[in-house]
Amino acid sequence: MKCPYCSASNSKVVDSRISPDGLSIRRRRECDKCSRRYTTHEKVEVIPVLVIKSDDSREPFDPGKLRNGMVKACEKRHITLEQIDEIVQTIERKVYNSFSLEINSKQIGEYVMQELRILDEVAYVRFASVHRQFRDIDTMKAEIDRLMHKDKPEQKNTDD
Repeated sequence: MKCPYCSASNSKVVDSRISPDGLSIRRRRECDKCSRRYTTHEKVEVIPVLVIKSDDSREPFDPGKLRNGMVKACEKRHITLEQIDEIVQTIERKVYNSFSLEINSKQIGEYVMQELRILDEVAYVRFASVHRQFRDIDTMKAEIDRLMHKDKPEQKNTDD
């Protein structure tokens, strides 16, 4: 590992810790030449998955782009960045565990909506309005009505 301070190529690892998500290792290194310390993160290299967009173009799956979309949907809600990051990691695992080299952007959007619906219904509707491209207020109202009726338990007949 090249030292960011003096560009020497020899260093020693003085501390290693697994990240809280278990997906990477944080290493503290000390340069053999200048003795300065720096941090590196080691992550398993994954085979790139391509996202098939609505216009049939393809681009590499980018969890950062997914996170940014969720941050916008969750704006001014009581949702922490840690909660968003957990969802991004869950979706990232689903994408890579599908063992497919391509995934449709609509499927990724459905994964996001499943998670947001559980976390926060307002964020869910915000995300759904963009993902499903609501064209008018009636379409949005229908989705909200569907959301409300899905959560209600069936009424029991008490007129016996």
